[in-house]
Amino acid sequence: QLQASWGGLLQAGESLGLSCAASGITRTMGWYRQAPGKQRELVATISSGGNTKYADSVKGRFTISRDNAKNAVYLQMNSLKPEDTAVYYCYAVNPLGKDYWGHGTWVTVSS
Repeated sequence: QLQASWGGLLQAGESLGLSCAASGITRTMGWYRQAPGKQRELVATISSGGNTKYADSVKGRFTISRDNAKNAVYLQMNSLKPEDTAVYYCYAVNPLGKDYWGHGTWVTVSS
């Protein structure tokens, strides 16, 4: 089970941090997003060893990190753009390969 923080309404250029905690041990954790009328897409993932992967559209602006002791993942989003507007979903894979999704949360960025 994943418990994520809530998004919000922001202005372009502002920052927002999201957090998500898992109820058990996880392997990969990350964030996906789905904008209106579009498919869900990867934002960033991080392995238990700290290897990260980012969507090209967020590289240099978003930073993913995790705290293995807390089974938590964080997404720091800086220099937000209107095109970052989407429902953001926390994602995790447990050591057995089963994936979990957190509740979606809206992040709305106005210009």
